[in-house]
Amino acid sequence: MSTTTWLDLPADSPFGVHNLPYGVFTAADRPGRRRIGVRIGDAVLDAGAAARAIGAPSALLDADGLNPLMASGRPTWQAVRTALTSWLTDPAHRAAVEPCLLPLADVRLHLPFEVADYVDFYASEHHATNLGKIFRPGQEPLTPNWKHLPIGYHGRSGTVVVSGTPVVRPHGQRKAPADAAPDFGPSRRLDIEAEVAFVVGTPSSMGNPVGLDGFEEHVFGVCLLNDWSARDIQAWEYVPLGPFLGKSFATSLSPWVVPLDALRHARVAPPERDVEPLPYLDDRKAEPWGLDLALEVSLNGHPVSRPPFATMYWTAAQQLAHLTANGASLRTGDLYASGTVSGAEPDTRGALIELTWNGEHPLELPDGTRRTFLEDGDLVSITATAPGPGGLRVGFGEVTGTITG
Repeated sequence: MSTTTWLDLPADSPFGVHNLPYGVFTAADRPGRRRIGVRIGDAVLDAGAAARAIGAPSALLDADGLNPLMASGRPTWQAVRTALTSWLTDPAHRAAVEPCLLPLADVRLHLPFEVADYVDFYASEHHATNLGKIFRPGQEPLTPNWKHLPIGYHGRSGTVVVSGTPVVRPHGQRKAPADAAPDFGPSRRLDIEAEVAFVVGTPSSMGNPVGLDGFEEHVFGVCLLNDWSARDIQAWEYVPLGPFLGKSFATSLSPWVVPLDALRHARVAPPERDVEPLPYLDDRKAEPWGLDLALEVSLNGHPVSRPPFATMYWTAAQQLAHLTANGASLRTGDLYASGTVSGAEPDTRGALIELTWNGEHPLELPDGTRRTFLEDGDLVSITATAPGPGGLRVGFGEVTGTITG
């Protein structure tokens, strides 16, 4: 597939034709009409308008969200991607397609698809080990089930919001260990979780698990995600049923969905497993679905962490297989996230609870302030890139959020 475009792009742009992520936008010319856009450099291609201009109108690309395209299945995804690449690389299409390009700065980006169900996993051994050491000092940090199955929980899809949406500090019950009883008020230990999310396109029926080899047929693409966490609310409520109000108040999602086919050069083998996996999770003879994504977390414009996704113990293919192992069905728009991405080194941890070791070692910011957890007004940004063809990088854009009181 050609990576040479007739657009005037930097040679090393992470948003060249080797990427072509999908989003949904509105613009001043039609402010009430959401349209499917494809990012190319610092421009957005109005995909539906381009299809009409080429003489190949598409109901899928003229929709006001990505769900119809995602539901159409992998052969259609590949055909649409091939067409988009042709429109942006063949000079014969330039006259028709160029008027359909809008500057990125002139559009407003929206949640790119309607979220059906939301699942959050816990797939980083480094993150799980760090939290085990923090909360269970002197004990085995990993729970006995951790290396036998991808641990996860079902979250709240209705509070998944697009990047840039302000995050209101949640209220809830809080009880410190020394307190005699809980009280109610704003979270004092508001945190981030830098994650990678996978978007389901093709649905499945109840009673029919999706095996490891079904991952590419069902997953449409990949986004960045910040699963905000109120650690104090969560610590009091989560026994015995797990996360609830401490997580459900907001989950921020990046506006661009990177197609799986844009990530073929980023595929790597996952870390060596030291526990024999059960057959439905055994990927040792399968094509590897570890991904070499390089994340960066910034707080108020200052980078505080660079988590490596390649170190994740459980892959997205294994997570999907486990998610459906009991016969649970998939719906178009299902979203499942990796859990916090953390590496082995202190500056690669994807949550403040790890970066500050539960507040014991505050972060020093360039303006002279210190942080253990988030304060009102703080701006968090998560970005990522992955290897692409010929030394290029694949960009994911960013997921941001500002804390409001």
